[in-house]
Amino acid sequence: MTEETSLPVVTHHINQQQKLIRSQIRAKRKMLTPEQQTLAAQKVTHKILAHPAIQKAQHIAIFQSFDAELNTRPIIEALWQQQKSVYLPVIHPFSKGYLLFLHYNPDTSMIRNTFGIEEPKIDVRQVIPFNQLDIVITPLVAFDHKGYRIGMGGGYYDRMLSLNPQITTIGIAHTCQQVEEIIPQPWDIPLSEIITDC
Repeated sequence: MTEETSLPVVTHHINQQQKLIRSQIRAKRKMLTPEQQTLAAQKVTHKILAHPAIQKAQHIAIFQSFDAELNTRPIIEALWQQQKSVYLPVIHPFSKGYLLFLHYNPDTSMIRNTFGIEEPKIDVRQVIPFNQLDIVITPLVAFDHKGYRIGMGGGYYDRMLSLNPQITTIGIAHTCQQVEEIIPQPWDIPLSEIITDC
């Protein structure tokens, strides 16, 4: 088997492995009680607010929690209180597989996207160029000690981070989402840091 023909086989194997991990970790996450979710969100919010990079940053992208992800609402509200500019991802209407980041405040008009996740209604006046964000707080399904992540499988964040690999990225997750090792694909960029409730 040549290197050219073996690459798709290896990629398929990695994809299958990631699919299995994704299924197992999502099931674990859904087993967390409301009390565990609340406590985890409080701990991570405290760590985020104490983080030197967050304290220096002005333009911070984050995400709306979905599918038993760690609740980001307390973080968002705390960032507003600190007069930070908060941005949420929106599925790009014209460039398939990419995201836009729109300014988000308590008065922002929201709609549900194709995945059932609330996102700001498209308004070009509220879009920030990706390279002007100071920090991107990213969602993830699973992660390892090297900072590699498995997302939901759409590749949206992988594509965005490839546009600016130097941007500071912080993943947030429950401790139960950590796995021993994630075999990275050639295009995978490890996160700068991952913050958990541990």
